[in-house]
Amino acid sequence: MQSLGFPIWKMAAGPLVAFLVCYFMTPPVKRFAENVGAIDVPKDDRRVHNHPIPRMGGLAIFVGFVLSVLIFVNMSMQVMGLLLGAIIIAVMGALDDILCLNPWIKLGGQFLAALVAIRCGIVFDAISNPGFLDADTTIQLGWLSIPFTVVWIIACTNAVNLIDGLDGLAVGISAISSLSMMIVSLILPSGIAGIPLILACLAGACFGFMPYNLNPAKIFMGDVGSQFLGYVLSCVSIMGLFKFHAIITFLIPLLSLAVPLFDTVFAFFRRIFHGQSPFHADRGHIHHKLIAMGMNQKQAVAVLYAVSAVLGLIAVLIAGPGTGIRIVCIVVAFAISLTVWLFVFRKTKQLHPEAAAVPHADFPNPPQTPHPEETNK
Repeated sequence: MQSLGFPIWKMAAGPLVAFLVCYFMTPPVKRFAENVGAIDVPKDDRRVHNHPIPRMGGLAIFVGFVLSVLIFVNMSMQVMGLLLGAIIIAVMGALDDILCLNPWIKLGGQFLAALVAIRCGIVFDAISNPGFLDADTTIQLGWLSIPFTVVWIIACTNAVNLIDGLDGLAVGISAISSLSMMIVSLILPSGIAGIPLILACLAGACFGFMPYNLNPAKIFMGDVGSQFLGYVLSCVSIMGLFKFHAIITFLIPLLSLAVPLFDTVFAFFRRIFHGQSPFHADRGHIHHKLIAMGMNQKQAVAVLYAVSAVLGLIAVLIAGPGTGIRIVCIVVAFAISLTVWLFVFRKTKQLHPEAAAVPHADFPNPPQTPHPEETNK
């Protein structure tokens, strides 16, 4: 394990401050969302809630994270770029939660935030070489570094946004991804001492919001939260995990974010093959498929939590140089799998696609209430 480069007490104080700020800020943010009309009304069959719920709860996550980073993380050009880009994403997300922006406007805001990060040094300069063609440990990207960086940041930002379809799903997977990458960054040298602390602060903010967002949710994080989480995870992965000069470590950030990234790629091509716009909202996401199999919200979220956690453990397993770490990862992965099996499959006697045709007890057919067009997911 590498030397932290900062006092170890910050690894406890940083996420604790993020947790407390987010936890105590969420109720006033909820009242603010209600006052400005940032309400998610169930106006179509894609939504799994049956009554209006305030969104924009991600503002609390944003404030908790930024405040803890400003207090505990040493400022550098890259950390400054991360925070500036996060502000752009948060402002754009908040406006979208209130006004329902055009998807192209949101894409433009994400592009601008990515350019800010790149200008401050958050950029791919090289990626790990699988070693099939030559003995070099890295492949220099050259002029492709900026396009690769933009695509990665925008993809991750939208990946977390798209998977935010069930109570507690996106915030939980973001917390799991943060913890996975934090552990890996503690094991392998990233070159930036503050990476584990930044990820710990992000996880702390996520945990502070979860009591309000787990089923039944009292508030949604909205685009201000989901896009912010995706943006921070993408930038930190570039600052830390993609900087490792080892053959296999290119897989680590991909494994840590595999669930939202797979769902995004699958949704993109599914919509194109059906002759639809990539921005067209549908009910074909992973969580929708699990609900259609007969699971309720809590069971579907538990399954996706488990998948994300096991993939994160695989990332740690790849990075872990010692036998002890590998044994712990295997045992924890087995325990997670067994727990989810007992929770889901022992309680659900029959899972089948036909369940999609029957209104589920967790979300009866929602009222068709006129409302401005919501963010496409």
